[in-house]
Amino acid sequence: MTAAQTQAHIQVRVQLTTSQPDVALPKTTGPILVNTNFRRYALSSLVNTLLENETPVPFDFLLNGTFLRTSLDDHLTQHSLSSESTLYLEYVKAAVPPVHLASFEHDDWVSSVDVLSSTSTARASGKGPDTQKPGHERILSASYDGLLRIWNMSSQVTATSPSAGNGGHISSIKAAKFVSSLQIASSGVDRTVRLWRYRDTSEDSPATIDPHIDLYGHNGSVDSLAVHQPSSRILSASADHSVGVWSTRKSDAPLASESCLPSRASRGPKRRKVGPSTSTTQRGPLALLKSHCAPVSSVIFAPSDPTVAYSVSWDHSLKTWDLPTATPVDTRSTSHSLLSLAALPTLNLIAAGTSARHVTLIDPRASAMSIVAMTLRGHTNAVVSLATDPNSTYSLASGSHDGTCRVWDLRSTKTEKEGRVGQSMYSIGRESLDGKSRASGDGIKVFSIAWDSGIGVVSAGQDKRVQINRGTNIGPEALC
Repeated sequence: MTAAQTQAHIQVRVQLTTSQPDVALPKTTGPILVNTNFRRYALSSLVNTLLENETPVPFDFLLNGTFLRTSLDDHLTQHSLSSESTLYLEYVKAAVPPVHLASFEHDDWVSSVDVLSSTSTARASGKGPDTQKPGHERILSASYDGLLRIWNMSSQVTATSPSAGNGGHISSIKAAKFVSSLQIASSGVDRTVRLWRYRDTSEDSPATIDPHIDLYGHNGSVDSLAVHQPSSRILSASADHSVGVWSTRKSDAPLASESCLPSRASRGPKRRKVGPSTSTTQRGPLALLKSHCAPVSSVIFAPSDPTVAYSVSWDHSLKTWDLPTATPVDTRSTSHSLLSLAALPTLNLIAAGTSARHVTLIDPRASAMSIVAMTLRGHTNAVVSLATDPNSTYSLASGSHDGTCRVWDLRSTKTEKEGRVGQSMYSIGRESLDGKSRASGDGIKVFSIAWDSGIGVVSAGQDKRVQINRGTNIGPEALC
């Protein structure tokens, strides 16, 4: 008898469990004897047989919180376990590979994207577009041509921001966010943060984006924004090494410093002329947070406490800020420039994209024993944008200058010399390449990524496109 035949006859007890009630086995299901040469596909077939599914559903399997990517025998060997042991396998529906849904073409590079839908942070507040209905979602894009655009799901532009001469940005926009269904924030190379009124009340009248408040205080490009609608606060990350704290309410915001205003002619009534009969209010920051010693690349509010913020910088550091006192309360230093941020609150982790082509997971708590909890490897250029999965506490997506977006699950890991290393589940390329490859992302760099529960993964970049990918093609390839 060969070694392979011997292994095929070795069996181990497995107890199958799941936290997903729609695919749960009866509670009376006990341990089952299976061959130790079983891998993911065989185990998935077993669960489908036990569930009596007419249409097979692909499953993933977790052992001790980590996805099974080997045979059961290899797992037993790696962990010095006997085949007499009982393995507790948690099965979950496998992640669905994302497929291309649509692309929206622009005249220039697209620097930022955001989504307005029934599940987004800036969900409808009773007025504005009816984002509660599928197909009525809106996508916001910001471009290097200095314009904001609102798109519907039919690839049509429903609204465009005014040009520089009519109250718009005077140079490239670097960041844009929906504050609410009625308000938009944007920032860019012109050193300003701008608030816009957004109206999209009916299909019979065109949507509009109108200047509302211009916020002055930075003396460098403003490259990233974070919004917290309930507190009417905005955070900005700037190349001038500072983090700005702003109010979206005109009554709360202080007057802008005269030294920050664009021209002496604008300093009189603190208003900027927009057109023959309109003007835009000018305001200053509630605070400018200064502690970084290099450009600040990204900033976010702490998910559980809007009085706390996190910022990352080219100076290799992650800083925790107490916003009421405008002071840094903690600094975590790494080995590389940090370029993007996302919070994983359930896991008490902050994800930071780096110039070293990987994503670093940092535990910001003072009690943390080490700075880096895990590293996600796979990109071949800088990781400049991150977005968390709205449907999972373990997943996030990253956008990179290598021209790809990657989808990660923190339970898909391997152990290397430097510790736990995450492996991406899927890589999303740019459809503009039409199947061709391009070294180091030349001409197809991804600048921004957003993840919406209904729409999917939305990305934007150097190919002058907004691209939408949604996980819909469940098939045998998900079981490889």
